[in-house]
Amino acid sequence: MTDNSIRLDHVVLWVRDPVASADFYEKTLGMEPVRLTDFAAGAVSFPSVRLNDETILDLMPLTLADSMKMVPGAAESAGHPVNHVCVALPADDFETLRARLEERSVPVSDLSHDSFGARGMARRSFYFRDPDGNVFEARHYD
Repeated sequence: MTDNSIRLDHVVLWVRDPVASADFYEKTLGMEPVRLTDFAAGAVSFPSVRLNDETILDLMPLTLADSMKMVPGAAESAGHPVNHVCVALPADDFETLRARLEERSVPVSDLSHDSFGARGMARRSFYFRDPDGNVFEARHYD
């Protein structure tokens, strides 16, 4: 990629079981696992899942919380998920995601209509939690 404009690169989520989390994201959102085999072999400290060509979610094991020394207090963020992360999908994928979540007995919120986001007003959205309690919003603009 040669476009160096500001964009979201990655979000780090605290998770209890990175392999189970990667499985959840792969089977519900269709995200591709990244470095999962390396993680399982002990070669890297965490795996990721690819949201799109430019953005990944890092699945950071809670067991690494004490080693977070990049800024004072970083370890205390373990167990404190962000308010929510929103993913925008095409309408067909939005429907597929909701069906996958329901098939896996993942509770989903009621549909919201005309909520504001990065691309203006989204037609519909809903919320769900991953296995570690991180809240996600799914939406579509088309």
